Amino acid sequence: MPALDLAQEELGHLTPEAMTEVATALELDPGYVEGVATFYSLFHLTPVGRHHFYVCTNLSCAIRGSAEIVRRFQEATGVKAPDEVTPDGLFSYEEVECLGACEYAPMMRLDQRFHYDLTPEKIDELIADRKAGRTAPPSPAATPPRERGGEPPPSPAATPPRKRRGAAPPSPAAAPPRKRGGTTRKKKADG
Repeated sequence: MPALDLAQEELGHLTPEAMTEVATALELDPGYVEGVATFYSLFHLTPVGRHHFYVCTNLSCAIRGSAEIVRRFQEATGVKAPDEVTPDGLFSYEEVECLGACEYAPMMRLDQRFHYDLTPEKIDELIADRKAGRTAPPSPAATPPRERGGEPPPSPAATPPRKRRGAAPPSPAAAPPRKRGGTTRKKKADG
């Protein structure tokens, strides 16, 4: 998948030749590589805009206005359908399933960054920035922006592991050794 991602980044989409080249380099069957490319929605077999908007339209985003976000993108760019690209090659979009940030809906991915709490005005800003050649560097993770008023979630390394309900007890090898003897049991008195 990383090799396909690199090819797509270089070409803008995956061509049959690029998939064959990846298959040859990795010593894989070309049909297998094509199968991977067609399975994952983040791989494109036809040209997309230089700035491709992946707008989540799943339940949480739909309830919080993703249709309005798609409509604003269409009005601002003139792109009317997910398979269209603007004449200058800058913009395209697609409606995608959950991007994993439902609490910040509506949201989307653009230029390897996640954008949260979208409004039509934010879409206008993002389009204007891209037209002017301004883009933010790729985000390392889907961390909500600090301007939301809260701190981003702690990194996994800083978070202690949670105990699961109904989790199996630790294996004997992981448990500390028990002392043998030393405890006496009381006998039940007769009668």
